[in-house]
Amino acid sequence: MNFKILDRYLIKNFLITYVFVAFVIVLIICMIDYTEKVDDFLDKKAPLKEIIIDYYLNLIPYWINYISPLMVFIATVFFTSRIAARTEIIAMLSSGISFTRMLMPYMAGAVVLGILTFIQVGWILPKANKIRNGFEKTYVKNEFYFSGHNVHITIAPDVYAYLESYNTTTQTGNKFTMETIKGTNLLQKFYAEKIVWQPKKRKWTLQNYQVRTLDSLGERLSRGTAIDTTINLSPKDFESDYNLFETFTLPELNAYIDLLKSRGADGLEVYLIEKYTRFTQPFAILILTAIGVIVSARKSRRGVGWQIALGFMLAFIYILFFLLSKGVAEAGTINTLFAVWLPNIVFSGIGVLLYKTLPR
Repeated sequence: MNFKILDRYLIKNFLITYVFVAFVIVLIICMIDYTEKVDDFLDKKAPLKEIIIDYYLNLIPYWINYISPLMVFIATVFFTSRIAARTEIIAMLSSGISFTRMLMPYMAGAVVLGILTFIQVGWILPKANKIRNGFEKTYVKNEFYFSGHNVHITIAPDVYAYLESYNTTTQTGNKFTMETIKGTNLLQKFYAEKIVWQPKKRKWTLQNYQVRTLDSLGERLSRGTAIDTTINLSPKDFESDYNLFETFTLPELNAYIDLLKSRGADGLEVYLIEKYTRFTQPFAILILTAIGVIVSARKSRRGVGWQIALGFMLAFIYILFFLLSKGVAEAGTINTLFAVWLPNIVFSGIGVLLYKTLPR
């Protein structure tokens, strides 16, 4: 048998089936989404051009990426069960091709999809998410105005900042306090009537400030009218954080995680989960492709419909398992890296078990 012809046939039809499945599922999602949001579009008079270009053209790649493991699995089961029903797989195996060799074109196609997915989630999709999230904040969600009072922010280990209020328009905070606390001991307290951001200097100007220092020499107090200083704090910390983790490219996400770590701030798990998920997703595509071929390569007496239903069931179990492990990771009860990789580890084991036990 000419392996090149067979490989092209399997890869081509596998990818075509994936594109077809992705188109159908995303079309259904967009229709449901429009039904839910049409009242918001009308109430806030969203321009049709922005609805189509800014929102839906950026929503489509978001959903394609989000459910790509599911779509790859369904596409694999759908295509493989069809050629199995036509006894094409029996013919391939009868000609001397091993099942492992037949699996290789599928895995080659999955590698292509995995690489494209990694590039997309790492660099392309975040830019699309910025536009989509901006549209949602304007026309779907309530437009964000920072109105928080008595704001507490950890800006470094053992260093805590407090603002009575902050104005995002003038980039000015009132009643600013920064305390350095080691254990239960207050080492330094910095107070200012106002804190104003200077965009050109990229520094804060503290007005009417005083610094109280406590050490082995006793307590010292100093005052001043104004001083420019660099603080591990920026106006972005007071902007809307609506789905902020989705808008970072991979380098930006790493930099933001380092920033949160340097501050000892809470909420780090959300960003770590996003980072690790971007690496696990391509591997999920490979694992689910292999399982899809294994469970659907055998001609079933119950017909193609049964195999497709089985494929849907396994795919949704994977997604449910992923969501559960993600929720546990966000709660901080287990290691974040382990929680995100756990579904892939478990389903890799399931794939090996199915490969060794299912007749083909």
